[in-house]
Amino acid sequence: MAPPVLAKLSKTLNDPSYLTQNDTLFKQTYDLLYNTEEDLYARDASYLVNSSGEGKKEANGKKIFWSRGNGWVMGGLVRVLQELPKNHPQRDFYLTQFKEMSNRLAALQQADGLWRSSLLDPESFPGGEGSGSGFNCYAMAWGINQGILDKAKFKPVVQKAWTGLNTLLTPAGKVGWVQPIGADPRRNFNAESWEVYGAGAYLLAGSEVIKMKW
Repeated sequence: MAPPVLAKLSKTLNDPSYLTQNDTLFKQTYDLLYNTEEDLYARDASYLVNSSGEGKKEANGKKIFWSRGNGWVMGGLVRVLQELPKNHPQRDFYLTQFKEMSNRLAALQQADGLWRSSLLDPESFPGGEGSGSGFNCYAMAWGINQGILDKAKFKPVVQKAWTGLNTLLTPAGKVGWVQPIGADPRRNFNAESWEVYGAGAYLLAGSEVIKMKW
């Protein structure tokens, strides 16, 4: 969530030192938390599994990668790439990260078009999770609109995601099935679970889906 702010400050104040700081902090986080085998981020260091296989895992034995946590990264990468100068020396790093995660998340999308709270153990979690799904839909739709992601591959993913997101709307117009605030994937939410970031992710997704040429 912080990188887009640093990138925006750099552009607004015409001060490249903010981008330098952003690159440094982003790379530190990447080195610590990004799993290059799964192309996903652990929520924090407490979710890392050591070389002996010791650490927190899901019921199916898979590592824990949180839907919304990775959704924040996807949405953040969009905002960073929007602010970065085209000739920024680290731009390719962010582009590669965006493409890797998009490909991995596309493969983890469920049949209803949504993503589950815990990305690698979908059977253990009920219903699609609104906020992570919203951020993923937003980021991939933006990637298509910018010519970064292959339209033939990702358009069906975005279509399914947008259709799925609209099944989460309550009669009152709220976005339900949003996992509550916390530090881990949870099961204790339902169709009435609403949070402001879930609505925000839905609106972001819509802001890019509406621009797509279907």
